[in-house]
Amino acid sequence: MQISRDFFVLLRLLMKKIGAMIRNIPTITKFLLAINILAFIICTFSGTDASGGYILNNVFGLHFFLSSDFHIYQLFTYMFMHGGWDHLFFNMFALWMFGCVVERVWGPKKFLFYYIACGVGAGLFQEAAQFAQFYMIASDQIAQYGMTTIVKANAAELSHWTTVGASGAIYAILLAFGMTFPEERIFIFPIPIPIKAKWFVIFYAGVELFFAMASPGDGVAHIAHLGGMVFGFFMIRYWKKHPTDGYGKSRGEEFFENMRSSWERRTNKRADSFSQRSQTRSGNADWDYNARKQQEQAEIDQILDKIRQNGYESLTSEEKRKLFEQGKK
Repeated sequence: MQISRDFFVLLRLLMKKIGAMIRNIPTITKFLLAINILAFIICTFSGTDASGGYILNNVFGLHFFLSSDFHIYQLFTYMFMHGGWDHLFFNMFALWMFGCVVERVWGPKKFLFYYIACGVGAGLFQEAAQFAQFYMIASDQIAQYGMTTIVKANAAELSHWTTVGASGAIYAILLAFGMTFPEERIFIFPIPIPIKAKWFVIFYAGVELFFAMASPGDGVAHIAHLGGMVFGFFMIRYWKKHPTDGYGKSRGEEFFENMRSSWERRTNKRADSFSQRSQTRSGNADWDYNARKQQEQAEIDQILDKIRQNGYESLTSEEKRKLFEQGKK
C-alpha cells in the first residue's frame, strides 16, 4: 500500500511538471509539436503498404515532381509526416529545444512564416537534387529515347522517391538559433564540453554536406536539410537588412520598443518640466533628482529587454511590480 501511494504521489508530481513545461511552450511551437505528433499517430493507425511504409506517407509525402504521384500540396504536407518514432522524436526534441527560444525572440507570426517557408525551400532543394540524380542515371537513355519515354518506363521506380519529415525546417531553426545567439554555449553529444552555437551550426552543416557528397543514396534527405538552412540564412540576412519590411520585426518587439519610447518621452518631459520649476533650487538637488530618474529608466530598460528576450513570465515579482507602477504613472 505504501509503495502504491508513493508511486501515485511521484506520478502526480511528474504530471504537474510535464503540465508546467507544456504551458511554458510558446503557442506556435506547441502547435507544431502537436500537429506532427498527431499526424504520426494517424499514420501508424492507417497501416503500411507492401514495402512497409506508412500508407499516408504515400499521399502526403513529397514525391519526385516527374512522378505521377506528385502534387503541389505535398511541398507543405511532407514536413508534418515522419518515417518512424526515432525520426519523429529527434525532430520534435530539436523543435522544442530551439524553437521555444527563437519564437520568444521573433514572435509567433514571424516564427511560423519562417518555419513553413524554410520547409518548402528544403523540399524544393530535395526536388532539384532528385532531378540531378535522375538525369545523371538516365542521361544516355534520355538522349536516345527522350525524357517522356524514360519517365514512363521508370514510373514505378520514381514513385518510390518520397521525402518525409520536418528536418529541413528544423535545421533552419538550428541556424536561426545560431545566428541569433552565436556566442551561446550549448552541449552537443558526444562532445563532453559546451561549444558556441555558431560552431554547433557550422558542425551540423558540415556533417550534412559531407554525407550528401559521400553517401547520396543512404535514404536520408541531406540536401533537404542543407536547403532549409540555405533558405533560412537568406531570409535572416534579408530581415536584418530590412528590419521594418514584412516579418522583419515581431509585434512583441514593436510593442516593447514603443513602450520604451513612451517611457523615455515621459521621462524627458518630466525632467525638462522639473528643471524649469527648479531653477532656484540648489545644484545638488537637481543632480540627485536626475540621477534617480536615470537609475529608474535604466531599471525599466533592463526589464523591457528581459521581456523581449525571455518573455513576461521570466520577470521576478519585484520586476513586475516596478513595471506595473511605472505603467500607472
